[in-house]
Parts: sequence; C-alpha cells; structure tokens
Amino acid sequence: MTEPMHVLPNRIETDADSVERDLLKLVLTVVELIRQLMERQALRRVDEGDLSDEQVEALGQALLRLDTAMADLRGRYGLTLRDLNLDLGPLGTLLGGD
Repeated sequence: MTEPMHVLPNRIETDADSVERDLLKLVLTVVELIRQLMERQALRRVDEGDLSDEQVEALGQALLRLDTAMADLRGRYGLTLRDLNLDLGPLGTLLGGD
C-alpha cells in the first residue's frame, strides 16, 4: 500500500493579528456581497416603479452611507475590494468584476 499524502502540515502556524485580519476580511466580504445584492434589488424596484420619489431618495441615501462605511472600514484595515473578492474557481469571483 502507499502512504497517504499529507497536504496540510501537522500544525498550522497562526498569529492573533493574521487571524483577526482574516476574520475581518471574511465579515467584510459577506457584508459587501449583501450590499451589492441590496443595491441590485433596489435598482430593480426603482425600474419597476414600485417606490415613491421619497422612498427612492431614502434608499439611495442609505446605500450611499453603507458604501461610505464599507470604504472607511476597508481603508482602516488596508483592504481593497479586490481583497474581498473571493476566487470561486471555474465559477469566477464572488463579487464579480474580475
């Protein structure tokens, strides 16, 4: 019989800073995905005429504030949108664009 191939090392070296950064990156990726989905849904509703002018304005302001907050968090931790865009192999990237 052949020996099983060990792909992972017996012990994974991690430090608190990299674990914290990777966790933050994952959370921001999920939030960015949800933000993009909300934006698409909002545009669909606007295109269908489901919203009043006041609702369109409020929705636009809310999405703008969320986008600004995300940009601030990315900047604070030295991340870019590209850093958040997970490669899904043959499916492409999670957030699109690449």
